[in-house]
Amino acid sequence: MNTPFTSVLCCLAFVCTFSGCHAQYDAPESSHSADSLKTSSWCGVLSPDAYRVLREQGTEPRFSGEFWLHDEDGVYVCMGCGSQLFDSGAKFKSNSGWPSFYEPTAATGVGTNLDMSHGMRRMEVVCNACGGHLGHVFEDGPPPTGLRYCINSVALDFVPRDSIDAKLATVEPAE
Repeated sequence: MNTPFTSVLCCLAFVCTFSGCHAQYDAPESSHSADSLKTSSWCGVLSPDAYRVLREQGTEPRFSGEFWLHDEDGVYVCMGCGSQLFDSGAKFKSNSGWPSFYEPTAATGVGTNLDMSHGMRRMEVVCNACGGHLGHVFEDGPPPTGLRYCINSVALDFVPRDSIDAKLATVEPAE
């Protein structure tokens, strides 16, 4: 007997069965250990917002971050470990609500992992030194790369160009 009620139940069963598929996907391992510090150690190093983004793959609200309109000359470093990630010369206004860069300072500074969360297929950007989640990279950026590294402000710290040597010499990676 095929009634509207039976059809609705079948549809609900189908949706419930397959809606969790994306959660079962394991992203490929990257070259770092995302758990290089115990949770309690990261909590002591990072603010609650930075912890949520860097360690739990969260996202800060659009247009809320400290660096989305920031235009000083210098470098952006990982809030978790102090590694250099992006130069201000590669920053551009994307109107996305997050700081955007067309390339990292060095190819070895950041890594990418396939991210299938929230029903989307994206490339997650991580700090190669500490494994912190930084944001995502998209193929809609400006020349010369055509890439847009869309990064959470709370995952970054900024070092002005005139104090790079002094500041980076004193940065101790989180252990």
